[in-house]
Amino acid sequence: MKRIGVLTSGGDAPGMNAAVRAAVRTAIYKEVEIYGINRGYEGMIEGDLRQLKKSDVANIIHRGGTILRTARSEEFRTKEGRERAYKVLQEHGIEGLVVIGGNGSYTGAMHLSMEHGIKVVGIPGTIDNDIYGTDYSIGFDTAINTAVEAVDKIRDTADSHSRIFVIEVMGRHSGYIALHTGIGSGASGIFLPEKVNSINSFIQDLRKSSRRNKLFNLVIVAEGNENGGAHEIAEELKKDKAIDVRTAVIGHLQRGGSPSAMDRVLASQLAYHAVLGLLEGKNNVATGQIDKEIVFTPIKDSISLKKAPDESMIKMAEILAL
Repeated sequence: MKRIGVLTSGGDAPGMNAAVRAAVRTAIYKEVEIYGINRGYEGMIEGDLRQLKKSDVANIIHRGGTILRTARSEEFRTKEGRERAYKVLQEHGIEGLVVIGGNGSYTGAMHLSMEHGIKVVGIPGTIDNDIYGTDYSIGFDTAINTAVEAVDKIRDTADSHSRIFVIEVMGRHSGYIALHTGIGSGASGIFLPEKVNSINSFIQDLRKSSRRNKLFNLVIVAEGNENGGAHEIAEELKKDKAIDVRTAVIGHLQRGGSPSAMDRVLASQLAYHAVLGLLEGKNNVATGQIDKEIVFTPIKDSISLKKAPDESMIKMAEILAL
């Protein structure tokens, strides 16, 4: 294999640039040409790619976002779109791909490989940390640190006014960010997509003597929990006239910012091994780190198998919130 491509797809995550940097430098060390594909699969279809040198990835390890940019491509979801993308890869002599992204990016890579024989290796890049086959995905550590920092600032206002703050974090289908943010910020309640929470039960908890003496309460809500977002839960709490409630939505702040040291190291490790794996003939697999060991998981498993927060951590969070 003499020429490979690298792309970032789906939602951006802090640490993607560190992964691109590691992929480029590893490929060049192995005397393999590497092309950066701009705007994910959309750029692949349109031929928006160029060869990358070491100088192109200098001074990017600390930057958030992705220098390759990212986009969602409806056309790539079709066989015709993937056919066009493959022809572009053929024209440029690209024999393998390193795909940095989440479930949607993995799905696209798998179909491209199965239909056209191009070798692909995935790297988990998503703040949601919901990719099966790795303990942590690139961007997760930075996202929860950003969220906890924001909650700590809100805590000052909540304390000053003796209020309940309902704080919404990202996580349409995954509660990892909410769970870790809740534990890290000492929240009184955490609402996750993976667990059914009763608003009435939570209100009863607030009325307990142990709660009445508490000056304030912080409630962390994953946007995808069944009770709704921060505003919906706050409206339910406000039905109890004795409860003074405010809301905050942290939103896309969690995706931005300079990646943490952990995310930079993780991204570098996964991208390094992704390129080596590709050159060794691995295909339709994704790199990951489990118990500090680098592993390769079939992409179909990464897509189809569910990764949910550990039940013991959820139980711990409930006990610590009492």
